[in-house]
Amino acid sequence: MNITKLVGRAHDNAVKHGFWDPPLNFGTAIALIHSELSEALEEERAGRALVWYHCTEGDPSLPCDPADETDCFQYGYEHTCQYRDAKPEGVAVELADAVIRIADLCGYLGIDLDTVISEKMAYNETRPFKHGKRF
Repeated sequence: MNITKLVGRAHDNAVKHGFWDPPLNFGTAIALIHSELSEALEEERAGRALVWYHCTEGDPSLPCDPADETDCFQYGYEHTCQYRDAKPEGVAVELADAVIRIADLCGYLGIDLDTVISEKMAYNETRPFKHGKRF
């Protein structure tokens, strides 16, 4: 999927699910993007895998994490485990949510994100090491 299709698909889905009825104000949309980044940070702080699934068997707080066989008795079969919840969780998923929300907002605002990213990346390639900063 290219960026333009991502923007269209994300915004169409958000509209379909009522997120723009009534339209969000800009600050709220930005806060929702930020909340996804905060969720990614909390996943990292908890030491969870980049992508994991809750286990619906026993303690629902335990993930079916393929990196830890004690969390899912069907280690190695996590994609077919009958006790795995369908909703993915983890740092990678929260970062994806942030990108989806950014794409949705760009769709609402009519921003050609593909063009803007290309232009900004080209400019960034001309900048000095660390853009002249310490980090």
